[in-house]
Amino acid sequence: MSLKEFLKEISKNERVEGELIKTIFYSLATSLIFLGILYFLEFRFIEKFITAQGYFLFFAALSYALIVPTIRQVRAYKELPCMSGMMIGMTVGMIAGFLPGFFVASTNGMFYGSIFGMSIGIILGIWNGKCCGIMGVMEGMMAGFMGGLMGAMTAFMLFNDNLRAATVIVFLISMVILLSLNYMIYKEMIMEERKRKEDHFYTIVITFILMSVTIWIVVFGPRSGVFG
Repeated sequence: MSLKEFLKEISKNERVEGELIKTIFYSLATSLIFLGILYFLEFRFIEKFITAQGYFLFFAALSYALIVPTIRQVRAYKELPCMSGMMIGMTVGMIAGFLPGFFVASTNGMFYGSIFGMSIGIILGIWNGKCCGIMGVMEGMMAGFMGGLMGAMTAFMLFNDNLRAATVIVFLISMVILLSLNYMIYKEMIMEERKRKEDHFYTIVITFILMSVTIWIVVFGPRSGVFG
């Protein structure tokens, strides 16, 4: 029954869950507009940009469009029960570490993918996990640490074995996990009132920062010897 209520809530605008689709749109639009502007100003002159870097940057934009709404949902409630907060820290840390690590490792090598994935995963894992205190912080830190390493390692192992197809599969599985987390938060907090109301300014800013750093590393950042 809760799942049906959650799906109905998405179409409303009474709780933060009713803003999830709009948040996804704002985040994705921010990434694609920014990427489009850079493409016409600079990236279209880079040989094989679309197939080499653009493919993974597009999936990075899709990934951030799913991660950022979860951040907004957690911020709306501020504090969650311990077990829920630990799950949030672990899930956000793992996915936010795995996906960026996977994408950067696909273009720059395993070392740089690992460092980038761990950095994003740990930062976002801690930020979201702190909604339940130190245990959520620890879960976020550990998950971000492992997710960044595993994402980069997976991409590097698949470098000559259907890497682009694996990118689609990895993204789809991560999407299901993050949407399930949105549902879990709704189910846990269905009887609670929203503590923080805000516009989409943070959505745009967070997305812009994440996308800017990702683009800079993928296009202009250092590369491992395997990538020349």
